[in-house]
Amino acid sequence: MRSGAKAAIVGGVFVVVGTGVVYGGYQMVAGDGSSSGSHTRAAPVRTGPPSTDEITKTARAFFDAWTKGDAAAASALTNNNAAAQAALTAFHDEARVGKVTITPGAATGATVPYTVKAEVSYEGKTAPLDYGSRLTVVRGVSTGKALVDWQPAVVHPKLKPGGKLVTGAAKNPEIEAVDHRGRVLTKEKYPSLGFVLDALRQKYGDKVNGTPGVETWIEGGAEGSPNQTLLTLAKGKPGKLTTTLDADVQAAAEQAVKQFAESSVVAIEPASGEIRAVADNRRDGFPASLQASVAPGSTMKIVTGAMIIANGVGGADQPAECPATVPWEGYTFHNLNDFTIAHGTLTDAFARSCNTAFIKPVRPLADKGIAGTALGQTARDYFGLGQNNWKLGGVKSFDGRVPDSSGVETAASYIGQGKVQMSPLDMASVSATVIAGGFHQPVIVPKSLDDRELATAKPLPDSVASQLKQMMHAATTGSGTAVKAMAGVPGPKGAKTGSAEVDRQGTSNSWFTGYGNGLAAAALVQSGGHGGEAAGPVVARVLRAG
Repeated sequence: MRSGAKAAIVGGVFVVVGTGVVYGGYQMVAGDGSSSGSHTRAAPVRTGPPSTDEITKTARAFFDAWTKGDAAAASALTNNNAAAQAALTAFHDEARVGKVTITPGAATGATVPYTVKAEVSYEGKTAPLDYGSRLTVVRGVSTGKALVDWQPAVVHPKLKPGGKLVTGAAKNPEIEAVDHRGRVLTKEKYPSLGFVLDALRQKYGDKVNGTPGVETWIEGGAEGSPNQTLLTLAKGKPGKLTTTLDADVQAAAEQAVKQFAESSVVAIEPASGEIRAVADNRRDGFPASLQASVAPGSTMKIVTGAMIIANGVGGADQPAECPATVPWEGYTFHNLNDFTIAHGTLTDAFARSCNTAFIKPVRPLADKGIAGTALGQTARDYFGLGQNNWKLGGVKSFDGRVPDSSGVETAASYIGQGKVQMSPLDMASVSATVIAGGFHQPVIVPKSLDDRELATAKPLPDSVASQLKQMMHAATTGSGTAVKAMAGVPGPKGAKTGSAEVDRQGTSNSWFTGYGNGLAAAALVQSGGHGGEAAGPVVARVLRAG
């Protein structure tokens, strides 16, 4: 115990005198530091959810202080004084927002929606700023007071941790993005391209002969996230930037992802790797099409099939056992509903997505000591995956992860589970690699714009490529799992369905990748179930637009 502090038992509660420490809800009060026993009982700290009256009064007081520009008073009404004060100060001082009017709506429980109407002013230029957001009132842990639960989105719904609002001369000139045929691409017409166009502007805005305007934007936030323009006070002169996108395919992709919540799709021109469309329909606005890092399920069997063929432990026309289950180092892997295929080939197993057929024949690789490394080696050598070196052109992407494995994780990786992670971009590239016979690193702006170095990989051996095409085509015919989804897609065509359980979520993620009509594409529908039921229709709609 520190010097000068004295301990006592008061009313059955241990207290420390002269240190300000409180135990059991009591605090000793003794001006001379003595332990005379005189004390007062502090008011008990309130607990439980805030009352309706507390929610209303707290929100009103917070709004009043905010509208007056009193960041100190407003932040004192939150449960994170420092972060709130910094954000609210930046709102007035750096974003130059004034004449703020906040109108609260009807509370739902402890959450209060509201609208903000304000005016942004900078060097004689003004523009209105209108938006809606919401806050939640909680009980302070230590004080028991009703407080605003501080989140950056309280200031603006698009604001993330680490971000702030700024107004001034734009750091990069605007761009006029056009597709590979010269047609203009805008966020208004193609909402999914918002992230892409912001990133392209940040990377290339000063390289395409534009002039900056005056804007309000969100700066900072997640690593790699581009600045996001919210308001234009004075327009600059945009510079033209040619992308590899295709307006028709992009339009189809925008419509396709609307079919299912939490869905994403990417389309690629196989012969060049040029990205023709990128679309997402997600509540969180995350560009999962390019940056998701989740298990790809049975779509990974394309790469596993390449591994099997290249290592000489199976082939498209060779027999492949497909029992209902297969053990691997103490764990039993199952097929969907424990189905079996009698006297089938690897093509039959691929077409019907037999898990056990892609685990059982790989035991010879274990005997050679390469079972845990062969899949990653195949992914890197032939599909360009897992090396974190793709350079799309100003837009961040996740390039896949196929780590070395051991034990049960090795078998799980063969069917796209374990620690294997992919994005729709990655799986679209896998299909593109098969139909093209070799890997072309995906790009969204031509390499000629900045002469950046692109990732490379070995061409697929002819025998491997032809057998993979056979297997993928089989999935779209007869009793293949992709027949229904791919109906109406012009040939030659091929596909692979997939589903993957992630973090014990109730319904598996739906995956689908395929090619046809001159395109390769892949889609992910989070919690969408079987691949042919959700992600499949998304891919098919995009392929038909090729």
